[in-house]
Amino acid sequence: MNLPLDEALIYVVDDDAALRRSLVFLLESVGWRVVAYASAEEFLAAHRSGVPGCLVLDIRMLSMSGLELQQVMRAKGIALPVIFITGHGDVSQAVQAMKQGASDFIEKPFKDQVLLDAVAHAVRRGREAREVEKRRDEAQAALERLSPRERDVARLVAKGLPNKLIARALDISEKTVHVHRQHVMDKTGTGSAAELARLMLRADPGSLD
Repeated sequence: MNLPLDEALIYVVDDDAALRRSLVFLLESVGWRVVAYASAEEFLAAHRSGVPGCLVLDIRMLSMSGLELQQVMRAKGIALPVIFITGHGDVSQAVQAMKQGASDFIEKPFKDQVLLDAVAHAVRRGREAREVEKRRDEAQAALERLSPRERDVARLVAKGLPNKLIARALDISEKTVHVHRQHVMDKTGTGSAAELARLMLRADPGSLD
């Protein structure tokens, strides 16, 4: 799988004890760390954020359903990729769940390798999303160091405007623009308008519209 398996944790939530044990055995047999719960409520009570991995979730359970758990996770900001396990009659629900952000769904009965591939994909997807989020947070933190006037200058610099036009747009002198521009570069750790633009777009994709 070419993944550092020991860093990820796979959550299994299924109220069918036999299937739950089978899933845990399969996943552990290829090196994944696994923790299993008999209900959505148990998972929510025990889950701690910050650990990469994914959730293998039965869509139909007696208490809180898999779809209801997905909605609660979204409301709580639990950004864990979800793989739904479905029965034949639940496929349309699973498709809807994917439209709402689920990573995949697998219809019972399924081949072991289908689940293992889906888990590997979901963990990789989760890591990529976490990296994007980390880069966004770092970019936002860098931009928060700027004063309101420096933010105004930064936005126009990132859009490629020369100092003369920035000065005209903000009704300040070119010398003042030059000073603000240097402060912006120093505070954000950028060395060019292109680098500054990339930083601003990481922080907010719509910031340069």
